[in-house]
Amino acid sequence: MKPIYQIGFYILLLFGSLGCKQKDSTSTSTVDTNPVSNQKVERVEPPNWWIGFHNTHLQLLVKEPNIGEATVKIIYPGVTIKKVHSAHSPNYLFLDLHIAPETEAGVFDIVFTYPSGTEKKHTYELKARLKKPEDYVGFDSSDAVYLITPDRFANAETSNDVVAGLKEATIDRSKDYARHGGDIAGIIAHLDYISDMGFTAIWPSPLLTNDMPQWSYHGYAMTDFYEVDPRFGSLEDYKRLADETRKKGIKLIMDQVANHCGLEHWWMKDLPFKNWVNYQKDFENKEPTTFSNHRRTANQDSYASVADKEGMANGWFVSSMPDLNQRNPFMGNYLVQNSIWWIETLGLGGIRQDTYPYPDKQFMSEWAGAIMEEYPNFSIVGEEWSYNPLLIGYWQEGANNRDGYDSNLTSTMDFAMQQAVADALKEPENWNTGLVKIYEGLANDFYYASPKDIMVFPDNHDMDRVFTRLNEDVPNTKMALATFLTLPRIPQIYYGTEVLMENTDKPGDHGLIRTDFPGGWEEDEVNAFTGQGLSVAQKDMQRFLKKFLNYRKDSRAIHDGKTVHFGPFMGTYFLFRIMDDETVVLILNKNETPITIDLKRYAEIGLAGKKLKNIVTNETIYWGDDIQLAEKGPLVLTTKFQ
Repeated sequence: MKPIYQIGFYILLLFGSLGCKQKDSTSTSTVDTNPVSNQKVERVEPPNWWIGFHNTHLQLLVKEPNIGEATVKIIYPGVTIKKVHSAHSPNYLFLDLHIAPETEAGVFDIVFTYPSGTEKKHTYELKARLKKPEDYVGFDSSDAVYLITPDRFANAETSNDVVAGLKEATIDRSKDYARHGGDIAGIIAHLDYISDMGFTAIWPSPLLTNDMPQWSYHGYAMTDFYEVDPRFGSLEDYKRLADETRKKGIKLIMDQVANHCGLEHWWMKDLPFKNWVNYQKDFENKEPTTFSNHRRTANQDSYASVADKEGMANGWFVSSMPDLNQRNPFMGNYLVQNSIWWIETLGLGGIRQDTYPYPDKQFMSEWAGAIMEEYPNFSIVGEEWSYNPLLIGYWQEGANNRDGYDSNLTSTMDFAMQQAVADALKEPENWNTGLVKIYEGLANDFYYASPKDIMVFPDNHDMDRVFTRLNEDVPNTKMALATFLTLPRIPQIYYGTEVLMENTDKPGDHGLIRTDFPGGWEEDEVNAFTGQGLSVAQKDMQRFLKKFLNYRKDSRAIHDGKTVHFGPFMGTYFLFRIMDDETVVLILNKNETPITIDLKRYAEIGLAGKKLKNIVTNETIYWGDDIQLAEKGPLVLTTKFQ
């Protein structure tokens, strides 16, 4: 693991690249007998911190008109000002503090004194940590993750549907790209449903403020990294979500974005440095946006030109999302500390990092390393939208990369397997098409540092619903889900998959892909939470997934077992997960008419003469000389009867 993010090293870099000045400051350990002022300047971020971190450095961003002129004083035992940095904008200061190991939790004033003698104070708090670092346990192969688009899941608090002062101030459920009103309270209200379905973790897409004029519902154009979007709720609501998930044994994964912010982010009106965002001069001169070239292979390509590498990392994702310059050390520290702040504030069970290959890749290694240094049992999954296993594996901690790159990232996303399963189920069977795509796709696991720690999924918020992609074929959809839940992976299921949600009328339409969950609004005639109004097929799929997920919760064979699979045979594919006395058998059958399969070719698994149970129907079968497969679809068996 790489050393923790070193503020001092980057400050040294800064003197040469940014020309910042160190300002006079005063710090003493003498106890101040005066009570704190409870005053605030415009912004101090992080808004609070904690004692007891491995890394004793803290860098505060301070924003206040002409604060760059001020000297700074802190009087609090154990807190020392190491350096004060002015920025290019006169309205910022950056304070490097040392928090000694013996420092106690408490509040103190940061005193800013202007040349005129005027003082401004800001009361700051250091909190005691509520959990030991090792108690922050992330997600792993024992979990099943439920991905939620909060605006489209459930609206339990209508009073926050419209918030005065925000740029997108209406809701309209008839429009795919408008806000629909779902909120944090809606997720909390349905945690019993999520738990009963068998999910052990939830990943809501970002809940932070997106004060953008349009398409603000999706959350990925953040305009404040420390504020919960009031249309979703408050920070206290987010904390309540974290608390309630913990009570139910559900882990909360936070969707974070280090690559970009929203164009309406508060700092875009007054950027602290001349290189706070990439292509900043173009932005300030109102020149056309320079977009990313999206050449993600440039991160690994030993032949890649400098132009391609820079075009990938520095270009803006879209015109409404400025590309953050993580090579600016103050930006880098800001992003690292923001992630840690949210982990501590919410007691997170993991982070999903958006657009992982797009930021500066060395920074991302330091970012993940800083987090894992503080939380050794934590989990971070990065989005690498690639169908090439070599690119997917490159980003995982422990990869044997020829260039020596170490990502410190516990997990990445398996778009390659997602595509392989979809193709396998849609294609006719041949020697190199159909189910062989799954067989050969899984064979690529030899390359991954830890296959079972990779996240796999049938679909997500950025791609067609799996039911649509599989041409609304229910048996194929069941086979896809059964495969993802049995593989040595961490499975993620998108909300509504359990009731066959689709976007068939508009393939590729993101607004429709993120459609409203039936029953999340009082006026809904169909309610998937209760089953009211669901079709027979929808109820059947919901039961199927619920049975499978709840079996999977306690299946050590699926979590950590040995994997054995056999080449596809007569339109079928057999995969086995084995641990101790538990063997789980996945059989995929693409045949439209009944078929009998000779089981002697699977003799090495040692199931001959044993009794097995169908985990969905609870029916018992005996593993004899052959097996009759009556219909197209998946069959999942187990030797475990309790």
